[in-house]
Amino acid sequence: MVHRALTGKTHTFGTRFLRFVRALPGTTLLVLFLLLVPLCLAAPADFIPDPAHQAPATVVVGGDRAYPPYEFIDKDGNPAGYNVDLTRAIAEVMGMKVRFVFGNWSEVRAGLQNGSIDILQGLSYSAQRLSSVEFSPPHTIVHHAIFARRDAKPVKSLEELRGKKVLVFQSGIMHERLKQMGFEKDLVLTPTPAEALRLLASGQGDYAVVAQLPGIYLIRELRLTNLVPVAKAVVSEQYCYAVQRGDKELLARFNEGLAIVIKTGQYAQIYNRWLGVNDPPRVTRELALKYGAMILIPLLIVLAVTALWSKTLHKRVAERTTALAQEVAERNKALEELKRHQDKLIQADKMTSLGTLVSGVAHEINNPNGLLLLDIPVLKRVHDDAEEILEAHYREQGDFMLGGVPYSEMRDEIPRILDEMQDGAQRIKRIVNDLKDFARKDMGQKSLIDLDAVARTALRLVDPTIRSSTDHFQSAFHGSLPQILGNGQRIEQVIVNLVLNACQALPNRDCGVFIGTSYDAERGQVLLQVTDQGVGVAQEHLPYLLDPFFTTKRESGGTGLGLSVSAGIVKEHGGALQFQSTPGRGTTVTLSFPVPDRSPLT
Repeated sequence: MVHRALTGKTHTFGTRFLRFVRALPGTTLLVLFLLLVPLCLAAPADFIPDPAHQAPATVVVGGDRAYPPYEFIDKDGNPAGYNVDLTRAIAEVMGMKVRFVFGNWSEVRAGLQNGSIDILQGLSYSAQRLSSVEFSPPHTIVHHAIFARRDAKPVKSLEELRGKKVLVFQSGIMHERLKQMGFEKDLVLTPTPAEALRLLASGQGDYAVVAQLPGIYLIRELRLTNLVPVAKAVVSEQYCYAVQRGDKELLARFNEGLAIVIKTGQYAQIYNRWLGVNDPPRVTRELALKYGAMILIPLLIVLAVTALWSKTLHKRVAERTTALAQEVAERNKALEELKRHQDKLIQADKMTSLGTLVSGVAHEINNPNGLLLLDIPVLKRVHDDAEEILEAHYREQGDFMLGGVPYSEMRDEIPRILDEMQDGAQRIKRIVNDLKDFARKDMGQKSLIDLDAVARTALRLVDPTIRSSTDHFQSAFHGSLPQILGNGQRIEQVIVNLVLNACQALPNRDCGVFIGTSYDAERGQVLLQVTDQGVGVAQEHLPYLLDPFFTTKRESGGTGLGLSVSAGIVKEHGGALQFQSTPGRGTTVTLSFPVPDRSPLT
């Protein structure tokens, strides 16, 4: 097995940058190239995050040394590709330290089973493999194609390859599928997809079945001009992370990190960089150098002036910050109160910026999701119309292949898949609408609101965190609470903070979280309680929970502003926040708001 330690970002960033710029036209490519070269050279030498936020153990990630553009060893000897960038992004957001181990695929697969490798970053899902590994949700779909020499007879499906010599990547998903179809005696196994295509180009074998994108990529890179894909997307497989059976904790961490990377937009950038752009270069190196030389000197001057200005600005900011800190130390209690208000303004500004970003992303998601909601019912009607014909053919002719899978397996799967797709699209629509409401600019206006409805909206926003933190979440809403006077958006922010804190306090998934609402008619108050079975809060810390910057989660990135901002919002509404906690047994937070009209419920 080939072991290569990850030494830094510099070379891999340069490789990804070169692949990115190959798809850009003309002058745009040149300008971006010269703008980003200094940034590439200045990239940090260490990929792993600040040691203060690292997980205690290094996760060993296995990958194929020759499966571009998904994962491969680049010309500098470093791991590169879509899988590598995605794993690095997940490790960064989850505070994990990872080490890549690349080698022949069969050896890497064996490494997962013998424990020398913790997780595979790219393994196609199959029911047969479930006996030895556990899969994450798919992070992409890999389409497989049939490749042939230009003078070969065209084929349209795997079934047409019977009796032919077929080159296939050993231990890959297509090796397993072709064996299941009875092709084993006609298969020629190769250690890498590149070797399969080389042998096919040299006249050995009749066809090669290789993942479509790696195949096209390798044909271009190896200049195998006599090869073409004769049947694209004959089989489509789910491409996932995989761990040994039973390693649910590591898989859960990667699942959570993958969800975060998708939400932040990093996933889309990584996908487009490696899988979304696969065009041949449009500009020669000589032409790039020619035009680059014409603007290099002015550009370097601009960059130098920018760097000098930035350094001066940072120095002035540092000097001003020091002066302000000295003044704060000498001021009395009134200035401390002013500082707390300033902190709230900073937090509000961050939320405004986040709201603008979320609104833009939500709009971009709604457009393609709207197409899904329109097209999926059409597909369901098409399937319903075709089902009788397919069943008749099945009864008369026996089993046949449909989408690369036997019809006997797909007959029950297709309706389920279409229903899941429609349910998923509807769920996306609801979540996006909730995010848009949560991120909409807050004008500070108050109106009569239903606390139950506000709480339900807040729970939908944090539903992924709840599901990744506990198997025991319960909610109990009053159902007929009197309305309170307030700003629903701000109160929603308070509930989101309380639920997130409860989830973060849980030591494991067996501990639960409860949220409920009630009405205290005697006091004329509407109440909301959030209870967790977490680690609890020490009694000496309870008086300081609402102080700005006080946090017991500093090691995991806590800022101490969440509860402080929430307390300010509650105070503006005439409400109160109360905490009860027992170390080791959990915490209960009670949120109360006055009812404008104390008339009894009807």
